[in-house]
Amino acid sequence: MVSDDIWRAVVVRARSNCNSSYPSDFSVFSFRMVDNKYIFQMSGIKNHSQKRQLLQGIRKLGGLYFGGSDYKEATTHLVVQKALASEKFIAACAGGKWIVTPEFVLDSVNQKAWLPEASYELNLTAQTPETANPLKTWRERVSNGTVTGAFQDWVVLIDINDSARRSVFIRILKAGRAVVITDWSTLCDVTHVITTNTSKDKDEECRIPHYSLSYVAKHLFGHVCSELNWSSNLESFDGEESCEMAVDAPAVIESMDVTDDLSQKDLEEMLKEHIIIMEQQKKMLLTVPEFYSYYTPNLPVQILAADFSNVQSLVECAFFPQALEEILGSLQPGVMPPAPLLQQLMHHALHGEAKPLYFSMFITVLHSILRNNPTWGSPRHAKYFLQILQCPECKDGLWSLLETSVRVCLGNEPTCHSLPSPPSTELFRLHCNLQEFFLRLFQLELHAASSGRSPGSSRASVLYSTFWNMWEKSTLSSRAVQQLSKLLIKTVLWAFNSAQEWRLGMSVTLQETLCVVVEFWAQEHSPLNSSLVEKRFKDLAEHIAILCQDVRGDMLKEVIPALRSTRLRMFTANAIYRNICCSRGLILGSEPLCLLTIVSTYVKTLGILCDQEPVQTLKGQTDRTEMNQASTSVAHVPDSEAVKDSAGGSDSGREAVPRGYHRVNAAGETLLHRACKRNQVEKLLRSLSVPGTDVNIKDHAGWTPLHEACNHGSTECVKALLQHCPNLQLGSQVQGVSPLHDALLNRHTNIAKMLLRHGGSPLLQLCDNKGQTPLDLVSSEALRDELLRCAEKGDKALDAPCFEVRDPPFIESCSWVLSCLFLSYLQDRHIPTYKSPLTPLHLSPTVCRTLIRLRPDELASSWGDSRAKTLAKDLRTVLIFEQYWSQMSPALRRCHGDQTRLFVQLLDDLQTEGAALITGRSDFD
Repeated sequence: MVSDDIWRAVVVRARSNCNSSYPSDFSVFSFRMVDNKYIFQMSGIKNHSQKRQLLQGIRKLGGLYFGGSDYKEATTHLVVQKALASEKFIAACAGGKWIVTPEFVLDSVNQKAWLPEASYELNLTAQTPETANPLKTWRERVSNGTVTGAFQDWVVLIDINDSARRSVFIRILKAGRAVVITDWSTLCDVTHVITTNTSKDKDEECRIPHYSLSYVAKHLFGHVCSELNWSSNLESFDGEESCEMAVDAPAVIESMDVTDDLSQKDLEEMLKEHIIIMEQQKKMLLTVPEFYSYYTPNLPVQILAADFSNVQSLVECAFFPQALEEILGSLQPGVMPPAPLLQQLMHHALHGEAKPLYFSMFITVLHSILRNNPTWGSPRHAKYFLQILQCPECKDGLWSLLETSVRVCLGNEPTCHSLPSPPSTELFRLHCNLQEFFLRLFQLELHAASSGRSPGSSRASVLYSTFWNMWEKSTLSSRAVQQLSKLLIKTVLWAFNSAQEWRLGMSVTLQETLCVVVEFWAQEHSPLNSSLVEKRFKDLAEHIAILCQDVRGDMLKEVIPALRSTRLRMFTANAIYRNICCSRGLILGSEPLCLLTIVSTYVKTLGILCDQEPVQTLKGQTDRTEMNQASTSVAHVPDSEAVKDSAGGSDSGREAVPRGYHRVNAAGETLLHRACKRNQVEKLLRSLSVPGTDVNIKDHAGWTPLHEACNHGSTECVKALLQHCPNLQLGSQVQGVSPLHDALLNRHTNIAKMLLRHGGSPLLQLCDNKGQTPLDLVSSEALRDELLRCAEKGDKALDAPCFEVRDPPFIESCSWVLSCLFLSYLQDRHIPTYKSPLTPLHLSPTVCRTLIRLRPDELASSWGDSRAKTLAKDLRTVLIFEQYWSQMSPALRRCHGDQTRLFVQLLDDLQTEGAALITGRSDFD
């Protein structure tokens, strides 16, 4: 799981580069750690069966668990069987945390609720009841605010040579709120020196008290320290009794999660358990308990009928504010005003000359009705809200009203019917509040479904009925969801660099709405078919990537983080990057998305892109991906100018296009197609020089000009296309037939060799619908060898190291997309790193060695859980990442662009983490 701090740093840096006016503390994700009162660690529990039972119990009751041997500051409870000379035990005492026995968890599971901890708190003075229990003493002093920690007001200099032992004591002292320094040059405020050195010559002049390591335990446990029966050495230091605990030995670094004989079955179970816990945490993050209870009243056994005839009379007399007051006074659990009455009041709000007070009262009425009649678990209530939350004129459902509301705010957007133009500021505010109400309703329904509090079918909810009809229930990319995605992108670009706060607020509302919608659908379908869910996410991501194909690179930095769903953001960033590579003529395989694909294939293609010049046509204009700014710059110019530009006015800055140039024949063929079929290279070059020419345009059958040239043996045209079109798509296929297939099928071997020398061996891996590769079409062994040699030459040209980025702005955009993909992938697939300490997975050196030894065939044959397989492969990639890190393009390492440096730094951190995990020195572990 990737912390919000990393993403916030990424986004703030990106926005600072493009002078965005987003507030600096704007978070990319709405996901955050829930304020959980039961966060556990364990110490000294070696029995695997017992530990698994405790972990399952913690998870069942909604608690969290931190693995690893290091003490975590967020811990609230430490589970132990007895007093231990361990880092976690001593630090938990110093921090005033609950230190309880395993029975606390087991008995709580039996009672199906967390029990009071006092009866289960470990007692160090059980044999001497008259003596105060130091664990309880420190916990009570911290909880009542007497101290913030056992070492409050200590300024400690650590003088320990062994780095591992020094780190242990730093964490212990910080847990007790000591200020810790390690620099001998800073001694003015030091109150304690904790040392393993017997000589004090170094600080003779400073006269600072020196203490042995055992003094920490002596301070915490007093005379009880000598009764704990730890493997300790009682010594006297400066006249005081001290105990040299076992903490002086390296054995303080516990490893209790696995043993040296870890089997693959144990490893699979460990990874499955990690995924289950992390998925549960993610599910908790989707809930909104802070206001869910407010919207969940206790419905009376008998609901009294309410008379709204007086309200109807007020509406007929146009006393609309008074009508709202009457409704507010009549609302109570189970009471719902007549839907036609609410429709009339909404019509007045959307069309009338209402006052700001009326707008505010109308939204208040909607919230009050929802509070008294929650839709979750009640099909009747859901049907009622679907009736009142629709356009009063069109009556075409809630989605139509939401879409109209957004379009009114965007301006110059078609709506289902005419509305006041231009809208007043108050009307803008009404629409924003209406959109926020829709979001609140959707959030509450998602919360009910996530927490199991919705007894009815989720498909009877307002959210499901709004975005899916009965024919679209198995697809995520319904018409409404696709339209919502399109409106979100428009809104983000519209709010880009805006100084109007309400625009930013509206953008955030739509971002969260899309997130709630896709997560609701995923939650509904994941238990049935997880592979279907992933495929549908990919389909929606492809749709969004197409919507973004003409978006400038600096605006992609706004659009991609606007996708609050981690999974949707991950697949969208993946689709956008693949589209970028395809537009530049690079062929990416069809292997599934995984960490290995990102750190090897994608990083390699980024290095290849570094060697490409800015894409130019023969007349010098940039290609469509780089030059199409008019479509997105509309948000920055007055409406009249935007309309004039989109209409092709004289100020649009576009070069004249010959009349009839874009005409196609009955087969959908352009001038490019016809020139390539006849090998008319001069006509081809003239066509390429026309502004806006798409060299990869397809006819009605899907064939590109390159297909036609290869099919008809137009050698000169193929040569011209390869020479002048860096974005030429060599891997375009029609029913699996690529240009290389076409050339070999028609025995144009010279063209085939040119394609391979340009595109390399990836072209040989393309398969047609019969599963045939290009080499399967060649019967001559000599020709096959010659084609392979041409492919090798192409590979060498592609693999040649690049030392300079030739198109920095383009590479910056690509690096940003890959950074988003990388971070989203780590978060969605629950890959633990030192940046994400809130994880139950403990990657000890033993686990790491087992992961490195895993082979793909072993995973495929013996592992049953697909998610555990993927996580194992990803963790193995982390551990062996150094071999891919060494192959990174020198141009990327030397690039000074902020986004590229950020991406390289992320990869560098991953390589460092992998090496540290193998040696057992990870900051995370």
